[in-house]
Amino acid sequence: MTPEPVVAEAQTAARLSLADRARRAIEDEHLQTALAKVTAALGAEGTAARTDPDMVDRRRRGAAIRREVLADLDGWLDRLQTKLESRGITVHRAAGPEEARQIVLGIAREEGVRLAVKSKSMATEEIHLNAALEGEGIEVVETDLGEYIIQLAREMPSHIIAPAVHKTVPQVAALFSEAAGEALPNDRTALCAFARQRLRSKFLSAEMGITGVNFAAVDTGTIVLVTNEGNGRMCTSLPRVHVAVMPVEKVIPRFEDLGVLLPLLTRTATGQRLSTYVSMITGPRRPGEVDGPEKLHVLFLDHNRRSLLGTPYEEMLCCIRCGACLNVCPVYRRIGGHAYDAVYSGPMGAVLTPLLSGGTEGRDLPDASSLCGACSEVCPVGIPLADLLVRLRADLRDPGPAVPPAAPWPGHAPEAASAVGEAGDAPGHPGDTTPGSRAARRIGFGVWARVWASPTGYRLTAAAARRLGQLAPDALIRKAPLVSGWGQGRDIPLPAARSFRQRLASRKEEGW
Repeated sequence: MTPEPVVAEAQTAARLSLADRARRAIEDEHLQTALAKVTAALGAEGTAARTDPDMVDRRRRGAAIRREVLADLDGWLDRLQTKLESRGITVHRAAGPEEARQIVLGIAREEGVRLAVKSKSMATEEIHLNAALEGEGIEVVETDLGEYIIQLAREMPSHIIAPAVHKTVPQVAALFSEAAGEALPNDRTALCAFARQRLRSKFLSAEMGITGVNFAAVDTGTIVLVTNEGNGRMCTSLPRVHVAVMPVEKVIPRFEDLGVLLPLLTRTATGQRLSTYVSMITGPRRPGEVDGPEKLHVLFLDHNRRSLLGTPYEEMLCCIRCGACLNVCPVYRRIGGHAYDAVYSGPMGAVLTPLLSGGTEGRDLPDASSLCGACSEVCPVGIPLADLLVRLRADLRDPGPAVPPAAPWPGHAPEAASAVGEAGDAPGHPGDTTPGSRAARRIGFGVWARVWASPTGYRLTAAAARRLGQLAPDALIRKAPLVSGWGQGRDIPLPAARSFRQRLASRKEEGW
């Protein structure tokens, strides 16, 4: 496959505003059918996990482990590197996507790789690794069924744990029929059998296997992979070279911490007590072993993550990629993942994308939220996602990143921010299409803040709003200046006839 169609599609999507992308998603009947079924089921599992008494303590302990790591992230990474190298693993560090791609390409060239098989990895999606390898003439095959489907469709993942959640069975059958060169039935069993047959030969002939990393324990130097398909183990045991791309926050202090974090991840993500496959890797093939890679490389990926340390956004590094916030988000459940035009979608993606890109991508994504707070409630490690979304809305008002870049690792120059998002993402929020409108909005909200800072101002404006709501119809109010953009997709609630203070005073007079 060539990367050109993927790039062309991304560029087309980038020219559309968030509102346009959302509108297109809502009008897609196939997407709405798929989203309604899957997110409802996954959302129910996440809710059940949150209310399970056994999970309450595990959530508390999991949150504490994640924050323990962030208190000394560079120190934990140094100790992990020492342990991994003592086990015969080669460790690389990449400041950003370009350096990460070059490291993997260098390994592939050195090893003469012509075919690489991949297990599901959001980190490799983040650095656009497939397109880079294909550009070098290397065949790349996604072996997770969902990832294989979207690779054939030349699309990005729509969900971090269910990449093809937006596809219906007939759509998958059409994709597989095109790949097979013959018509395949709209039958799940037959389609899975086709994918299994196609992928087996790739596992046996691939020179390189590429995976992500769910957790990496410092004390034992163990790399942990969590999957529900056997493809992950085939990628790590059959090819002679294994490359694991690890975002820096995946490090954990102790092997025993997995007893907390693994059930926390799987219960919150899919309702399972434990995933079907949990693979623990502690080095390349040893003498006398019959499988495993001859060489194992682990790549630590920063990509602006270390710049979040010590800031209010540090909490995002606690994320364990369970997808629970996507499943309960009313916005994601209507528009799906592709409307975010980013690798990470939903509430976590709306926060993470602008931060990782240094503000060049996804500046409008924090507005893709109703701020209902469901994402914060369901998060198994207690990330205040709704609060971070509000903060990002303010911090991204002005051009530039929300946080300054971190100091580079020794020997690593800071990587320049990609220009991918600069043309497609207008600064500010949806509706702020001109400097004049942005200035007017800023002035209007500034005046409003000053008036409401005074009790008298608040009472007078609240009284005026109640009177206006009684006299003017909802449709007219939504067209008023400063309200028009916000009110396009909302009904303006009718104010109560009397204020809370007035009703309370009346009840007191009645002797209540």
